[in-house]
Amino acid sequence: MRAVPALAAIAWIAVQIGYPLTAGGARDAVTIVVVLLAVATALTHALVDRGARFAAGFLLIVSGLGLVAEMVGTATGFPFGCYHYAVDRLGPAVAGVPVLIPLAWTGGLYPVWVVAGWLARRAPARVVLTAVGAVGWDLYLDPQMVADGQWSWCSNRPGLPGLSHIPWTNYVGWFVVALVMAALMGLLARAHPARGVSGAVPLVVFGWTWLGSALAHAVFLGLPASAAYGFAGLGVLGIPLAAQLGRRARRVPLDPACHGTM
Repeated sequence: MRAVPALAAIAWIAVQIGYPLTAGGARDAVTIVVVLLAVATALTHALVDRGARFAAGFLLIVSGLGLVAEMVGTATGFPFGCYHYAVDRLGPAVAGVPVLIPLAWTGGLYPVWVVAGWLARRAPARVVLTAVGAVGWDLYLDPQMVADGQWSWCSNRPGLPGLSHIPWTNYVGWFVVALVMAALMGLLARAHPARGVSGAVPLVVFGWTWLGSALAHAVFLGLPASAAYGFAGLGVLGIPLAAQLGRRARRVPLDPACHGTM
């Protein structure tokens, strides 16, 4: 069972590599599979690390709140701004929101939450870092999906330079919604302590999202602005994580069996 998250993550990476090579209906299918594999990776790791109740609670909190936020958002423009989803491209929808979208929140937020736990010793700091990381992830996600026509913005509020079609309220909304999610996830985690399972899989998923997305946006998707913003946004967590992993690696003694003559 412990191998399942790694296998799901490998499949997720392999399918993502094919995204720039597709278009039209084939790209929609790849998008759907990528999200489902991200969810499978997150939930299977949560299952082996903290148990079935934690995994189910995580899904309920993130996808449940994600669906509510998206339904309110598309109906009222709050808290993200005015936007709407394309019809019949990402599978079944509820009140105009594809069911795949709240699932994407679960798949994307889990590795961010794990990394935030590596970096923050106190629960409030982990909550804030998770919300910051969620915004960093959306700096990749939103421009990519808008460029692909999966959703479009109708807000007249300004956006970031180079991403003026996406209003600044979107990122504020992401931060607030992710902040609530992370706070509830923290309470859930207290009731279901970690079992000491390796965190390598979510760290690899985070690293691939951070660095792989920057490469894909800059080179293959023609989205240099989101490549820079996403790299900087997720780098708020990624750079300290890389430094921490580097320090840990230097502290690990070499195996004497590896020593020998040249």
